[in-house]
Amino acid sequence: MSRKTVPEHAVTRRMRGFEAAAGLLKDRIRVAGEARGFAVARLLTHWAEVAGEDLARVTRPVKIGYGREGFGATMTLLVQSAEAPMVQMALPRLVERVNAAYGYAAISRIHLTQTAPIGFAEGQAAFAPAPKAKPAPDPEAEHRAARVAEGVADPSLRSALETLGKNILIRRKAEEGKIR
Repeated sequence: MSRKTVPEHAVTRRMRGFEAAAGLLKDRIRVAGEARGFAVARLLTHWAEVAGEDLARVTRPVKIGYGREGFGATMTLLVQSAEAPMVQMALPRLVERVNAAYGYAAISRIHLTQTAPIGFAEGQAAFAPAPKAKPAPDPEAEHRAARVAEGVADPSLRSALETLGKNILIRRKAEEGKIR
């Protein structure tokens, strides 16, 4: 029996193996962001880091519009009506932080669009509630979690397993009604 050779053009399979999803979607995400004026996708994906936790909790970037004169763009933010006066006072600092993310003075003005926290804007902006307070540490849960993870040699993995164990044990107690 002779072996058949496959012509070069018949090979359509990729030979690079697995690729990260971000690499495959990078161009599509960039095009979608640029349609709304966001040349830097980091502004959308890392809004909490750019604006700061306090402002990110009550605002969402909607679009960036470039004027005809070309002296900086106008960013439009959604903000809850009750928070608008406080956000208005923080706008100069926010302009500086956004421009730092761009690396140059790309934004000259920020326009606030007030919206209700519920109702018609639910699909546009899901404003996050204030973070919940963490329950007090439970020494028994910490001890049990440390016992389970003590056989692991890698210190970072052991620490991660202990944290996971503590979280599971505390959650179980909270569900049983032992912790309020």
